[in-house]
Amino acid sequence: MAIYKNCQSCGMPLAKDELGGGTEKDGTKSRKYCSHCYMNGEFTLPHITVEEMQERVKQKVVEFGMPKFIAGMFTRNIPKLERWKR
Repeated sequence: MAIYKNCQSCGMPLAKDELGGGTEKDGTKSRKYCSHCYMNGEFTLPHITVEEMQERVKQKVVEFGMPKFIAGMFTRNIPKLERWKR
C-alpha cells in the first residue's frame, strides 16, 4: 500500500492533521485521508465536487493568512489527487 504525505481528497499535509488522520470503519487510521475529509470509513462531504473542494481549501488557506494567489497554488493540484481520479 502506498504511503501518502498529503490527504488524497483535499491535499492537506497529513502530518498537520490535529487528529492524526481520518479513520476507517474499524477505527484504524486512514493512510490516505485527513480527519476533515474522512471519518469512520466514509467521506465527511460525500457529494462535494472537485471544484467545490478547491474553493473550500482556498478559503481555509486564506483564513490562515495566506494571500489568495498562494491559496490558488495550494489548490491547483487537488484534481490530481486519488479521490478525484476517474
